[in-house]
Amino acid sequence: MAPAIPSVQWAQVSPKLGGPVEYKQIPVPKPGPDEILVNIKYSGVCHTDLHAMKGDWPLPVKMPLVGGHEGAGIVVSRGTLVDTVALGDHVGVKWLNGSCLACDFCETGDEPLCAKAILSGYTVDGTFQQYCVAKAAHVSPIPKNVSLDEIAPVLCAGITVYKGLKESGAKPGQVVAIVGAAGGLGSLAMQYASAMGLRVIAIDGGDEKREWCKQLGAEHYVDFTASKDLVADVKAVSPDGLGPHAVLLVAVSELPFQQAAGYVRSRGTVVAIGLPANAYLRAPVFDTVVRMISIKGSYVGSRHDGKEAIDFFSRGLIKVPIKVVPLAELGNVFTLMEEGKIAGRYVVKMPE
Repeated sequence: MAPAIPSVQWAQVSPKLGGPVEYKQIPVPKPGPDEILVNIKYSGVCHTDLHAMKGDWPLPVKMPLVGGHEGAGIVVSRGTLVDTVALGDHVGVKWLNGSCLACDFCETGDEPLCAKAILSGYTVDGTFQQYCVAKAAHVSPIPKNVSLDEIAPVLCAGITVYKGLKESGAKPGQVVAIVGAAGGLGSLAMQYASAMGLRVIAIDGGDEKREWCKQLGAEHYVDFTASKDLVADVKAVSPDGLGPHAVLLVAVSELPFQQAAGYVRSRGTVVAIGLPANAYLRAPVFDTVVRMISIKGSYVGSRHDGKEAIDFFSRGLIKVPIKVVPLAELGNVFTLMEEGKIAGRYVVKMPE
């Protein structure tokens, strides 16, 4: 028997660009023919959600908006064309809510690059609500023995850093520097890197974050707030003093994006993932050419990347450091995020 679905629900809504969010009741949406309705139990809070509320990016954002794109929950209704997802299945609703499935990008596993992609918590309402609609083809299956609160951040943060590590080309035994290592993305990136056989240099600020990074698998820690020469310090803890083979940039400020080309190893790869507002990547052309450095961006993962990233978690290789708070406290989480006071990942719990 299908579960009873209410007509209204609690949600956090951004009424206009700049916020703040408002905790209020709104109607429960109905799924279209190729969609499902998910009773969200938990949703991770990503820095992207703050960017969406503030309108930081040169991409039109829906307003008013229900943000969120790391939702883990249970399927309670499905459209007439859906036969790949069953009622009662546990699924994840991700940043990529849907795509056309027919263009070159979709057909070759690059669905995030689809020109018709729709984005949870940005171009369509997301997971900061009790009931969320998503395209059935794009939700990620979650094993029923997996904790929904802990898996929630994997649905964006985990998949995103896992994809970035794959894009870096770093091989087992090689070294990757993770910039912004103690944050929500970095905390998972260190673990995925270790699980993939990579050695980790964590770059962040403060002694508290040093201990946190060591707990999560970092072999070395470089404190940028105490460093007088970051390039030299990163090279000093790298094999042979030549620098890391890859750099994963998950920071939310511009300067680290300018520094990375200075310490990455020759023939190394700098992967930009974080999206600080109005920031630019800059690197000396001469050094980039003669040292054969690669600089690239990495966006969110494909459906297949999502399955792989969830599998790492399901096998116990990834421990998600989370703090669970009620959905009503989302505004407080955004405040802490703006103040740079978050270590690990916040997850909001939906009201019963």
